[in-house]
Amino acid sequence: MSENPEARSSAAAPRRAGAGATSADREAGQSADPIRVLIVDDHALFRRGLEMVLQEEDDIEVIGEGGDGHEAVEMAGDLLPDVVLMDIRMPRRSGIEACTAIKDAAPSAKIVMLTISDEEEDLFEAIKAGATGYLLKEISIDEVPQAVRAVHGGQSLISPSMASKLITEFASLAKRSEERTQQVPAPKLTDREMEVLRLVARGLGNREIARELFISENTVKNHVRNILEKLQLHSRMEAVVYAVREKLLEIT
Repeated sequence: MSENPEARSSAAAPRRAGAGATSADREAGQSADPIRVLIVDDHALFRRGLEMVLQEEDDIEVIGEGGDGHEAVEMAGDLLPDVVLMDIRMPRRSGIEACTAIKDAAPSAKIVMLTISDEEEDLFEAIKAGATGYLLKEISIDEVPQAVRAVHGGQSLISPSMASKLITEFASLAKRSEERTQQVPAPKLTDREMEVLRLVARGLGNREIARELFISENTVKNHVRNILEKLQLHSRMEAVVYAVREKLLEIT
């Protein structure tokens, strides 16, 4: 039986000052709103464990919990979270199906698949659906707060064991592109957008790209948004795949 979403929506409980955050994080937290997180998993004990860990962080607020993909979409539309931590294998609606719908209901939300599935198909489908991260539940639960911060800051995260599979797929995409006899002309990107795309493909976050190009972080965000719109992509991960296919990033 599914729980009432309103009953699960909750403000974060009092947290230890500075728990799990660096001095820079705490300084930033004084002038910025906390990162609003929605947790979706069909195992209540796992949800509770994540909530307890995240509530210890001054700069993170758990705003709700859901038990399946259907609830995830409804709650994301109502609560507009910054980050969604979501399982793939769930009743009524899978995490991948929910991911696509959440990107429509709350476009700014960053979605991290937190799952036991190490299937390549799930990884690729999650990325195509718009997921920003794919982490296996084998990671230490204490690493989750930093993952939330990283994704919220513009980075894409993949568990190391899954990243190797993704690199293999990138290489395969690049090889197939060489075998094409006809190609549809790629949308025209500006020189600056091409620079940003190459740095995104190297795994740099918005702040790192801003430092590299001597521009503001907001300008980087605007460039990334324009790139995704022009290329009709949904995530930075898909932008990396595109960069490999168009030989903007070498995979050895």
